[in-house]
Amino acid sequence: MHIFSTATELRRYLNTVRRAGRPVHFVPTMGALHEGHLSLIEAARTDLWHLGGDFGQEPALTVCSIFVNPTQFNNPDDLARYPRTLEADLALLEAAGCDAVFAPSVAEMYPVPAVLKIHFGDLETVMEGAFRPGHFNGVGIVVAKLFHLVQPDRAYFGQKDLQQVAVVKRLVRDLSFPVEIVRCPTLREADGLAMSSRNRLLSPDERRQATELYRVLTRAQSLLTDETPMDATRAAVAQHFADLPQFRLEYFEIANADTLQPVGDLQAPGTTALLIAAQLGKVRLIDNLVF
Repeated sequence: MHIFSTATELRRYLNTVRRAGRPVHFVPTMGALHEGHLSLIEAARTDLWHLGGDFGQEPALTVCSIFVNPTQFNNPDDLARYPRTLEADLALLEAAGCDAVFAPSVAEMYPVPAVLKIHFGDLETVMEGAFRPGHFNGVGIVVAKLFHLVQPDRAYFGQKDLQQVAVVKRLVRDLSFPVEIVRCPTLREADGLAMSSRNRLLSPDERRQATELYRVLTRAQSLLTDETPMDATRAAVAQHFADLPQFRLEYFEIANADTLQPVGDLQAPGTTALLIAAQLGKVRLIDNLVF
């Protein structure tokens, strides 16, 4: 496995790969890796879409980036607390069959402070956009930088950050990046909790309580499947968390899975999403279901 810390080294290596006719698959991360991240590596590593096309018969090269991006954090304390486990991450990636890792410093990614502002339209007014102003500007800037550096043919993102996937798809569409975005299923612990790097910040008691998000999502899905009105379903979720003082519910939304805009009725299978965010102690948790 090749490890690079500078853009120059990474470009030189990837230029050689492209001259050999291999496609490049990319998994951007902020590190503190878990099985959810490794499932993205596996999806990238085993995706054989290119065989029989313009590329040769070689497997795609899988690249993973590890970079805690400061421009997407609204809260400096949240940035400081974000777990950083580079050595353990590299060992996991090598065992998972990743071909190359880009682990730059902040100075490498931002030699001068970024002043560009990217606005994602209606995605900025709902859910994560509303509760974390400026967050998606930071996401857009760093993803655009990484796409320019890696120039992947396909990039793989987890469904747990569903709104982020929508933001990246809009970035690709509006800026004409020649990359296909692949959304991969959320991986969960045995008790249903969505895998997340932030989970390791939970105390043992909080970790047990955190499964409440998935429990509520599945209950809401059952209510909607039984034709409970959407307003009544939203009210039931709000009341559930009102009875759990350890949580502070930020939002529960029923939205289109692609546009993330609220919907008034269930849509075609696979296009309605239930999305939730709540604060538990000092840890902010998000989750979603698409059904």
